[in-house]
Amino acid sequence: MVDSNSNKNLMIDNLEVIRLEDVGVRYRVPSERITHFKEYAIRWMQRRIRQRDFWALKEISFSIKQGETFGLIGPNGAGKSTTLKLIARVFRPTTGRVVVRGVVAPLLEFGAGFHPELTGSENIYLNGAVMGFTRREMESKFKRIVDFAELGDFIDVPVRTYSSGMQARLGFAVATDIEADILIIDEVLSVGDEGFRRKSFERLEGYRRKGVTTVLVSHSMDTIKEMCDRAVWLDHGQIKMIGESDQVVNAYLDGQ
Repeated sequence: MVDSNSNKNLMIDNLEVIRLEDVGVRYRVPSERITHFKEYAIRWMQRRIRQRDFWALKEISFSIKQGETFGLIGPNGAGKSTTLKLIARVFRPTTGRVVVRGVVAPLLEFGAGFHPELTGSENIYLNGAVMGFTRREMESKFKRIVDFAELGDFIDVPVRTYSSGMQARLGFAVATDIEADILIIDEVLSVGDEGFRRKSFERLEGYRRKGVTTVLVSHSMDTIKEMCDRAVWLDHGQIKMIGESDQVVNAYLDGQ
């Protein structure tokens, strides 16, 4: 079950904005490889598809306080992106409870929410509309977003022509220009040149000073150490360690 800040009866500390309580996420996956859709459809109609349970997360519990920058680390398939999607309310847990208080601005993957045939400019307004902003409100943000993304004349060409780095820069500029309580960022700080990464870090630091909470996934341990107050190490869907970012990163690197 996912609760929002509208629930006044939650037993949650006033400083906590995110809490996961004994959370599990289960997927049903085929037990055998089916390479063609036609074969899959026939077996499904005949009820001959055998499935098994795959737990992407198991018994996950932690909380994040207002204003913290919190990192998630671990190998591929550890459950980091699944955890972010729970916090972003993309889907609900199979077991346990996720409590999130406040407005969330998620940046989960390159080009998420962009229409490839629309220009960068058109996608800025589209994303704003999806997030509930009026055209007039987005017009007041537009120049600031474009300047931060540093796309120049590319802002008026279709997004399908963008590199992954260009998409990430535009996505980051849009997501972080919104007055959100919680920012969720998945690997986007690993793209772009050093100047843009530094500018992104400075923007996130500015939001932290304002009390905005940031949840960050990165394979760059230097980024986690530099940006995060605390971190959690996930492995095969379970928590291996949680604590101050330096300690968690060092333990993770020693364990590899």
